[in-house]
Amino acid sequence: MADIYLAIDVGGTNIKYGLIDRAGHLMEKHTTPTPRTNFDEFTATVNHIVDDYAPRLKGVAMSVPGTVIHPQEQVIGGGMVPFLDQKELPHFIHVPEGVPFAVENDGKSAALAEMWLGNLNGVVNGAAIVLGTAIGGGLIINRHLYFGSHFQAGEFSFMADNANFSEQSLLGFHAGSAVGMIERISMAMGLPTRTDGRAVFDEINSGNAIALRIFRDFCRQIAMLIVNVQSVVDMERFVIGGGISAQPIVVTEINAAYQQARRAMPLLDRTLSQPEILAGKFQNDANMYGALYNLLLKVNGEDTETQWGVQRDRH
Repeated sequence: MADIYLAIDVGGTNIKYGLIDRAGHLMEKHTTPTPRTNFDEFTATVNHIVDDYAPRLKGVAMSVPGTVIHPQEQVIGGGMVPFLDQKELPHFIHVPEGVPFAVENDGKSAALAEMWLGNLNGVVNGAAIVLGTAIGGGLIINRHLYFGSHFQAGEFSFMADNANFSEQSLLGFHAGSAVGMIERISMAMGLPTRTDGRAVFDEINSGNAIALRIFRDFCRQIAMLIVNVQSVVDMERFVIGGGISAQPIVVTEINAAYQQARRAMPLLDRTLSQPEILAGKFQNDANMYGALYNLLLKVNGEDTETQWGVQRDRH
């Protein structure tokens, strides 16, 4: 039997988990609501999942919102799951003795998934941009996930879209939020709920003028994010992830907006090379795949100082 790993993706709404083998074959996948009451309820839910599969497992991998400090696997912040803040998860998640366990940030997990088996495979320098409630991401530099000095590289949500010095200017929490875009279109169209992404994309794909205007404004924000990141780290390729990336029109319109930006700024067009902008391969499953690849790198001893940088010597 192939080596079986449990991959767990903790989101603000749901916990997705599945069994994946070492070659990246997803054998089964499940979803359960993320407990929102307290940390004890959360750990009970996760430990129940682990216990169900424990006798078969070669490893347990987790993806979580928030900064993850290595090698303690301590979560800082926790994003939409704030009770994860300051928790060193190996002390609370009960994996069988001798079974390796690893934790990584959700955006970085998405980048690792694409680097392992997806559309950043073979790319020397690339980035994953994950569109959801906020904007997650990860940077691949010289074929390694780049962590930065504080394990916070790729936090695209905190890029500002103007100079107002207010939280309203933080791209990922307002103008660049895919969830916010869905809500704005729902309100403008008078849809029954503000969270029905399928209904919103039905309107977008049918060419509804109101929906397209709001959607294209959103895509322009993401295109300018790519312009700004490209000016700093000079990527070969950006991949767009998150649930909405399953809609082909998302990458089509982001590419169109990026080309519009280059035409509007001839100096930019003459000076900076143009990266590819593609959809990610794994969409909503990326974090599970990337969490596993992070674990495999750890088990194989490849989570080296080259990846973790100066911080590894500080802990």
